[in-house]
Amino acid sequence: MAIVAALHWSSKALRRLLFGLAACFGLLALGTGALWQLDRAFPPPLPEKPVVSAEVLDRDGELLRAFATPDGYWRLKTGLDQVDKGFVDMLVAYEDKRFWNHPGIDVLALGRAALQLATSFHIVSGGSTLSMQLARLIEPRDSRSIASKIKQVLRALQIERRLSKREILERYLTLAPYGGNLEGVRAASLAYFGKEPKRLTVSESALLVALPQLPEKRRPDRNLKAAHAARDRVLARMVSSGLLSQREAARAALDAVPATRRALPALAPHAAYAALRRAGDGAPPKLTIKKNVQRGLEAVAKRAAQKLGPKLSVAMVLADARTGDILGEVGSADFFDASRSGWIDMTKILRSPGSTLKPFIYGLAFEQGMIAQETLIEDSPADFSGYRPKNFDMGYQGDVSIRQALQLSLNVPAIRVLDAVGPARLMARFRQAGVTPTLPVNEAPGLAIGLGGVGMTLRDLTQLYTGLANGGKAHPLRDGTEAVPVAGSAATILDASATWQIADILSGVRPPEGALHRAIAYKTGTSYGYRDAWSVGFDGRYVLGVWVGRPDAGAAPGLSGYVSAAPILFEGFVRSGLASVPLPPRPAGVFNPKRDELPVTQVRFGADRLAAAGPTEPAPRIVFPPEGAHVDLGTTADAATPLVLKLQGGRAPFRWLANGKPLAGIDRRRTATWQPDGAGYSTLTVIDAAGRAASVKVFVE
Repeated sequence: MAIVAALHWSSKALRRLLFGLAACFGLLALGTGALWQLDRAFPPPLPEKPVVSAEVLDRDGELLRAFATPDGYWRLKTGLDQVDKGFVDMLVAYEDKRFWNHPGIDVLALGRAALQLATSFHIVSGGSTLSMQLARLIEPRDSRSIASKIKQVLRALQIERRLSKREILERYLTLAPYGGNLEGVRAASLAYFGKEPKRLTVSESALLVALPQLPEKRRPDRNLKAAHAARDRVLARMVSSGLLSQREAARAALDAVPATRRALPALAPHAAYAALRRAGDGAPPKLTIKKNVQRGLEAVAKRAAQKLGPKLSVAMVLADARTGDILGEVGSADFFDASRSGWIDMTKILRSPGSTLKPFIYGLAFEQGMIAQETLIEDSPADFSGYRPKNFDMGYQGDVSIRQALQLSLNVPAIRVLDAVGPARLMARFRQAGVTPTLPVNEAPGLAIGLGGVGMTLRDLTQLYTGLANGGKAHPLRDGTEAVPVAGSAATILDASATWQIADILSGVRPPEGALHRAIAYKTGTSYGYRDAWSVGFDGRYVLGVWVGRPDAGAAPGLSGYVSAAPILFEGFVRSGLASVPLPPRPAGVFNPKRDELPVTQVRFGADRLAAAGPTEPAPRIVFPPEGAHVDLGTTADAATPLVLKLQGGRAPFRWLANGKPLAGIDRRRTATWQPDGAGYSTLTVIDAAGRAASVKVFVE
């Protein structure tokens, strides 16, 4: 009976226990449901993407320029991979050593802080976790009351539900205050140390850990002693926590704390603003510019403008001739200098190029076999149907060689050659290379384009010169701001032989007095009325174009390419930091004969005089081999078969050239033979008695 009663009692107790547990679970479920509803009803102000500073990066991903947020803060988005691991370890050890394990609140830390407060009647240590600190950053508290702390705890729990530990830490690294308008460890590292936080030292890490607790009181640029003491306390804590040895901490304590705040990177303003306008909401825009190159060019331009005087500005474009990538571009001497109209990007403004187009005039003449470097040409007053060019110094040299005429930038000889090759042909080559100069309305190309009578931008001019640095192949320039991606294919502006002849001549131009040494070929130019000064130079890979003048197109007496722009060119090459690349060697089969070795038709340039005699015969034309023909002459055999050359038209006698080298004698016949010296491309040229020429390119197999 007793056993039955006991069983009955046990069953009754069990039912009560189960009922109680069910009630507890029900209340817990109701409480959880209520908390979930409250969480949904009062979510934390946690935007999906924090408002951060816009960034523009260079070709290597380095920060080129940063922009303040709309509320005026420097707040750079920060990922864990952008920060030194030692700093992260130090931050967690100092602020929240159980960060990776707790659910948003550290019960042990809170209990310790409460006990210390109860026993000492003041705050000894805080119990805030990094999650709680993030809650305070996204929702600043009005006071340090108990209610504020409880709200912070609840927000921390909400944040932990929505973000991973990594995301919480990255938000903190982005939003942590560092005094003034600096927020985030990247902005602080750049402002105080001038570098990204990827490679922080122990001392630098300790300082950046200490600052967010009291950012204004510990700002090193205003309270150096307080910043120093705070850093040393962090170092001492790291020793006690075992993260640093005593020796490491002592060595770090010897490092100086920066007493000034640096400006954040603000390079390439014109390109950066253009890139920002076209940027989407994704990754920061990346330019082709190289940060160190840009920094060097901007420094050169600013110093040069200060020496040149008021209202004058400087623009520069440095490009890789092999790819077309712009590595540095300076739109003005100082973007914020209103007296120099610094906001105008002078690399894209049409100006008169002066004498900088002369190399391409002579290049066409070399290409057609009209001239050699030692060909004599007359520098004397001349009248071209009413157009009477004059030299820059208003003097004349008499008979000079083509080499001297180009190096001295004599105007009359250049126009004589242009008259022979034709302005329309020159313009066609420019268009072929992707550059379309601007002519006056309703005007056809005339001889004046040879002396700058055409509109062209510095960027376009630099693009043309990439052809001279790249064996005649000009790449379209790009900096990453283009609305439509620029095709990377190169266009021919001159053949390889003519390109080498021009580069060889320009490499012999005397550098300006006192210029920094750099082995380059270069050309200067000055526009009419002393409005623009130019200098464009190149080595075996890089091209640098320089413009000097007033953005309002006003005259600047005394301004000239050689005096004003050329020194900037040489200094720009040196300060760019790019290694010098030798100019290309002479192509196979290209000759530069001495004057006594020249054929009769190349001893003296007289295309204009002979043309005036009025030849009635049609111009010479090579009918065999045809242009682009592939001929098999058995060049690999012991005895190669000579190639028969045939022409029509022209006035006898005729002079034949192969790759610029004269064939034997002058002949009145319209046939000749040529014995190639090897396989590959060759250029065959014939010149008649009137100085008219025809050329074909063939491939010998």
